[in-house]
Amino acid sequence: MKAVRKIIEIDEERCDGCGLCVLSCAEGAIQIIDGKARLVSESYCDGLGACLGECPQGALRIIERESEEFDPEAVEHYLKELEKQKPGQAPAAPHGGCPSAQIRTFQVVCDDAGAQRTGESSPSALSHWPVQIRLVPPNAPFLKSADLLVAADCVPVAYPDFHRDFLAGKVVVIGCPKFDDPTEYVQKFAEIFKTADVKRVTVVDMEVPCCSALGMIVRKGLEVAGKNVPLEQITVSTRGGILDTRRKIA
Repeated sequence: MKAVRKIIEIDEERCDGCGLCVLSCAEGAIQIIDGKARLVSESYCDGLGACLGECPQGALRIIERESEEFDPEAVEHYLKELEKQKPGQAPAAPHGGCPSAQIRTFQVVCDDAGAQRTGESSPSALSHWPVQIRLVPPNAPFLKSADLLVAADCVPVAYPDFHRDFLAGKVVVIGCPKFDDPTEYVQKFAEIFKTADVKRVTVVDMEVPCCSALGMIVRKGLEVAGKNVPLEQITVSTRGGILDTRRKIA
């Protein structure tokens, strides 16, 4: 049955097929077909617009028009069929999409002391990809029960021992609260905290005023998700020193 309601509209000229909207659509209503994001079925789209903030090209918008009504039972059946096709796997960026959105995990062998003794470069402590807050899907497998490090993207440049002192043993996401949308960040963190059962959060920001919002964004995300986990916030100076450490214990 058709009715006038809110539904997603995709501008195919703007769409570059990156696949971020696919990851953000919990109903699976959007898929990449022939290199473009397309609505699989009108009845799968709830019209709430969770995918809007994920599109870097601004190719998505919510409009009101006559369309098939949203059918949650059809969505449930559809998602079960998708799960049968890819059992136990979290959705990844479709083939041909943006490589930066493809989920990958790495084996970490971190022996920083040994590297210093031999004069070799210190090994990377990075355990996964992607790392940008906007690119990480809330259901990424590496987030499950993670010790989460949320870092302002200037921190690894300013702090010389970022991998050894902050990243080792943690799952990291990075971003800039000045140049990105804080509202999108809050929603993304809320979805992560609802989905991933994060065990601990460390926020590392810079001393500059625009960066101080990062801790507030993470705390707001926890509040929206209704979660209470141990939280530590560390502030780094522009010259690479640690200025302040604050802890909130759940």
